[in-house]
Amino acid sequence: MKKTLLLASLLGLSAGVTSSSLLAAAQQYSLDPEHTTVAFLIEHVGYAKTLGYFSDVSGTFSYDDETGQLTDVVITVKTDSVQSDHKARDKHVRSKDFLNTKKFPEMSFTADNIAVQGDGTADIAGELQLLGTSQPLSLTATLNKADKYPFGHKQFTLGVSARGQLQRSDYGMDYGVANALVGDVVELIIETEANRQQ
Repeated sequence: MKKTLLLASLLGLSAGVTSSSLLAAAQQYSLDPEHTTVAFLIEHVGYAKTLGYFSDVSGTFSYDDETGQLTDVVITVKTDSVQSDHKARDKHVRSKDFLNTKKFPEMSFTADNIAVQGDGTADIAGELQLLGTSQPLSLTATLNKADKYPFGHKQFTLGVSARGQLQRSDYGMDYGVANALVGDVVELIIETEANRQQ
């Protein structure tokens, strides 16, 4: 039960903190950039799916371990950091046909609603801002571990896996959709560790 409540509060903003005592107990967490991956899969001409990822992801939130209350969630991805291990393709993905990184250097995700399932997973209803457009984005997440890190920084750490998908044409990114050169559906793969700040 405690694990389920922690998952709900971590990714869903399930309820706001209303008392000053609860706010005082909340602690700050930051995503560990060395242990955070935001990746995607997208079909290429129907033959196979191309795997890509973003190398510059950051985020912070306030979390109360006792009450499970979460506030001030901000997750930001630098769009120019997209990588797919192919120089020409990455240049194209950064262009106006896709991410238009010069005009829109960042995209962001915020969670505003959550439904916790009996199996310990969470269906998250949030919002993704991309290419100047905000659209709903649903993720399914699992809390893997919540404990003090066993080495290195030794901070209390939360580990989360999340999966989801979006249609890029919903954001006006429709290059290659009509002729099926590039898939419209983008599968999301998210793995992260968030460290409690002292």
